[in-house]
Amino acid sequence: RPEVLETTALGAAWLAGMRAGVWPDMDEFARGWAVERQFTPQMETAPRKARYDRWKRAVSAVLGV
Repeated sequence: RPEVLETTALGAAWLAGMRAGVWPDMDEFARGWAVERQFTPQMETAPRKARYDRWKRAVSAVLGV
């Protein structure tokens, strides 16, 4: 998880600012990005796969696919 949780807004602001010549280039901007916390999966593979398969079926049902 990034330190700045509003990454969508930050990205939009950066694009607009870069286009206007106010913000730095992508590499310089990226150096300011930092990870606040990293999450590691704890669930075993079999139950994780079963839940993910059920989720995909639910999404397909909602989309009518």
